Amino acid sequence: MTAKAREFLDFWIENSVRAAERYGTPGASQDVAELAHRCVEMAGQQGLTEQDLRDAAGDITDYIRIRLKAANRKEADRPK
Repeated sequence: MTAKAREFLDFWIENSVRAAERYGTPGASQDVAELAHRCVEMAGQQGLTEQDLRDAAGDITDYIRIRLKAANRKEADRPK
């Protein structure tokens, strides 16, 4: 199940975790707890449990936090 969970996480992160918009305009959610809840909820719809996700990536909240920080850093480093 770990491979399926990892595939789901990679897909979900790619499609759901977005950097904050530049210049203070409203953007994607930066609430890690909310994002983690959505991820677990959507995984359940795909027949995956929260434990499946943990087995694939460790703590889901930390995993999303790291990916969100990376997305925000990438956006901040993008040429204006």
